[in-house]
Amino acid sequence: MALPKKKYAKARQGKRRSHLKLDLPALDTCPQCHSVKLAHHVCPTCGTYNDRQVIEVKSPKKKTT
Repeated sequence: MALPKKKYAKARQGKRRSHLKLDLPALDTCPQCHSVKLAHHVCPTCGTYNDRQVIEVKSPKKKTT
């Protein structure tokens, strides 16, 4: 198997790997409830998409103390 003749510099390694970074997902605000949601997805808090009620979201149960 072939091996490199000289050691590569860390700067060259960083330039080669510069496009391998992770990106944050595209977030939007819901026009109905103004909570943060993924772009082009149904809002998980109110269940609307494109100004229509798509899914019915159950309300969380209240804790009794």
